[in-house]
Amino acid sequence: MHRISVRVDDTLYRQLQRRAYGANLTLSEFVRQVLGEAADPDGRYIYSSQDEVLATSIQILTLLATSIGARAPELLERGMLDARAILGERGLLDPEQDR
Repeated sequence: MHRISVRVDDTLYRQLQRRAYGANLTLSEFVRQVLGEAADPDGRYIYSSQDEVLATSIQILTLLATSIGARAPELLERGMLDARAILGERGLLDPEQDR
């Protein structure tokens, strides 16, 4: 087993910490998994299948939000606030965007 020493800037470090926390992993565990995926022995692009699932989910949620917003705007607003709170708790939102 080899040790790797890497320097990252403070912003990237904080982002990695938030992502690790959101995945309920230590920073070391999270980085090991990311590196393991990046070194995929089959040479696949590590984000392709996840990107497709994410894109489909976003499309479905957009349709749902549009429908709910047309029928009950206050319900949509409450749902969006709840979703932001959950994403924030898991470190999946950039705090800079809330400013």
